[in-house]
Amino acid sequence: MIKIEYITYNKETYAIIVRHNNQFKKKGVNFVSKSNDLLQLGFLNHSKNHQIRPHIHKKRERLIDYCTEVLIVKEGSIKVFFYNYKKKNINKSKILKKNDLIILFKGGHGFQVLKNTKIIEIKQGPYLKVSDKKIINEKDYTS
Repeated sequence: MIKIEYITYNKETYAIIVRHNNQFKKKGVNFVSKSNDLLQLGFLNHSKNHQIRPHIHKKRERLIDYCTEVLIVKEGSIKVFFYNYKKKNINKSKILKKNDLIILFKGGHGFQVLKNTKIIEIKQGPYLKVSDKKIINEKDYTS
């Protein structure tokens, strides 16, 4: 079974973390996100010559009310801080290391780079920096 770390606040899931040593634990297709999450995360672990049938994803209107992000730390490490919608630190920070993966579903977040770091970021688009992001003031930032 794939172990997932949940970051929750007021009964809402703000993020899920899958550590590098918990990825691809089982053969086949293993989704770790919930079916109603804004992004679905699965690990596909197949043997040589396995075939995935060709397919098309049907066009379907979806309601997306938050810009969900996925971060994959490829090198280095970062400390992630989580904030509620009132810009207050919820004191559930986590350190991510090489090949750890996080999906940021809700709330706010900030990062402290602990070592030289390379990160892959995936998020929903189109993304308009001016209207899609609200900065938490430095004075509100609690490390």
